[in-house]
Formats: sequence, structure tokens, C-alpha cells
Amino acid sequence: MLYIIYQEDRDDGADAIRAANREKHFAYLDRHQDILVLGGALLADDGIRRTGSCLIINVTSRDEAEDFSRNEPFRRAGLFKTVKITRMRRGQWNPSAAPKTAEGN
Repeated sequence: MLYIIYQEDRDDGADAIRAANREKHFAYLDRHQDILVLGGALLADDGIRRTGSCLIINVTSRDEAEDFSRNEPFRRAGLFKTVKITRMRRGQWNPSAAPKTAEGN
């Protein structure tokens, strides 16, 4: 089952929390690459400022999705003011339409 985890940064101190936990965050995602379908930062319209993150994972239950989210280093460090986890259905699937670079170019 697919779950989307939509997380919005807290209003104060987000940059420092992100910087202090960046390596742990990426190591966590690497350890869970078997369930991570897609992940990336949410960006402000300027394309630079981070405002949160979005992860899509493939797990067998909501409990597993909640556990994955709860143990993610950014969340454990208090980076997010909101976290929403929603089950989703894969509809259209067109990886060839994805941008060629991480920044969407």
C-alpha cells in the first residue's frame, strides 16, 4: 500500500535542525530504500527555500507508515510543525515525465 507523508517545517529554527540532522536523514532513507518510492523537499516558489518534505512509501499497513515517519530523524528532531500521513492509490504512472534534475529542471 502506498502512503504519502506530507510534512511542513516549523516556523522557527528549521534550517538549524535540518543542517544538524541531514546526514542521519539521508542514512535513514538509504536504510529504507526498499520501501521508499519517492522523496523530496518541499520548496517555496523561489525554488530555494525549503518548507518541508514529502515522502511516498510502500508498506503493508498504516501502523508501518506511522512507525517509519515517527522514527525519521528530521521528525524525531522536531523539524515539522505538521505531519499528515494518507493512504493513496497509484493512478497514472509516468516516470518519463519526471524532471531530469533534483531541482526540477
